[in-house]
Amino acid sequence: MTQPASSPTDHLLDELQWRGLIHQSTDETGLAELLASGQQSIYIGFDPTATSLHVGGLMQLMMLRRFQRAGHRPIALVGGATGMIGDPSGKSEERNLLSAEQLQRNVDGVAAQMRRFLDFDGEAGFTGSNGALLLNNFDWMQGYSYLEFLRDVGKNFPIGAMMGKESVRSRINSDAGLSYTEFSYMLLQAYDFVHLSREHGCRIQAGGSDQWGNITAGIDLGRRMTGEQLFGLTAPLLTTSDGKKMGKTERGAIWLDAERTSPYAFYQYWVHVNDEDVMRCIAYLTEIEKAEYDELAERTEQAAGERAAQKRLAQWMTELVHGDEGLASAERATKILFGGDIGNTPDNELQEIFADVPSQDITADQIEGEGLWIIEALQLAGLCSSGGDARRSVKENSISLNSVRIGDEQKRITRDDFAGRTVIVLRRGKRKYALLKLSSDASPK
Repeated sequence: MTQPASSPTDHLLDELQWRGLIHQSTDETGLAELLASGQQSIYIGFDPTATSLHVGGLMQLMMLRRFQRAGHRPIALVGGATGMIGDPSGKSEERNLLSAEQLQRNVDGVAAQMRRFLDFDGEAGFTGSNGALLLNNFDWMQGYSYLEFLRDVGKNFPIGAMMGKESVRSRINSDAGLSYTEFSYMLLQAYDFVHLSREHGCRIQAGGSDQWGNITAGIDLGRRMTGEQLFGLTAPLLTTSDGKKMGKTERGAIWLDAERTSPYAFYQYWVHVNDEDVMRCIAYLTEIEKAEYDELAERTEQAAGERAAQKRLAQWMTELVHGDEGLASAERATKILFGGDIGNTPDNELQEIFADVPSQDITADQIEGEGLWIIEALQLAGLCSSGGDARRSVKENSISLNSVRIGDEQKRITRDDFAGRTVIVLRRGKRKYALLKLSSDASPK
């Protein structure tokens, strides 16, 4: 990760301010003085509920990244211990508890992803003094007995303070209630801050706005147990203009794992962000500088139909998360959707690109021998209503098969047209598509 000369530590809070990334702060003046005094450590906790983070978690990774680029040491804390309980903040009911094996798989998956965004201490190619630390709170909690924890930590944690937290109060008053297990979550997370301040000199914790109660609990516990002043700040949650959480589609969450959300689907998500939300996404999630941000904002206001800001957001985000190859794949897939050359694009990419278009299964028998007549194929695929309609479309040169124009109404579709795939793409006009799929017992020979 390149250290930019334009992001010195004394300008960090100014950058966070213009980006709208400071939602709450326990002591902004004191925090500014602390950051100006020299290199500091900041931590954010990540709940390992899956083997991958989604775009909501990316908000927090980018916060750590911004601090590292400004010369500070980020600590990414994976909750191997707290993940066994589950954070009740923002949840209407208790989560299902994960097995130790699944939790470890989640921790390993999340930890591997973090290396794409942060430079870790001691790893090849990084020589700075502010290398990130990747820690797991299970490492210091596993040896704590219940009695020791109550004696050392529990006695410093007033019940009244816990009951005053919105995350606890809202659940206690709900139909689902709050179990003692979840009630204890705040103690564990608060102790993380104390441990990190003692062992790593970490005096700053950040997180989403739904973590404010947990963060302030840790600050209060630190004051009681060590007497040290700790600091906290939260960023807004990543939501749309109407208050809905971003990063979700009809098909589910937008993950950082390419196996869960392909680079193409990831790219398309950002390309289709609403005009009302796109500039906020650029501010929250990217490192695009203020001058370019202002230019994109002006273009969005004056010529929204160009979607210049959305395209820049999609490009920047996809390259960050999936690298140059992922971005190239996503852009190639996008061109295919608009009539570009399909070439050697594999089955899985084609089916991802055209997931929302009609498809028709065909059998091996239909493409053997003379093959499937293009006029019949267009009707099977639903692109043409009749043989006459299909013939007119071919004569008008509006039919393509795998990006190649079909001008001969005697064309027969054979195995050669599948080119080793199980899918071919038919197109009528500019944007009307359909897939022909070889059934499972008719895979290419």
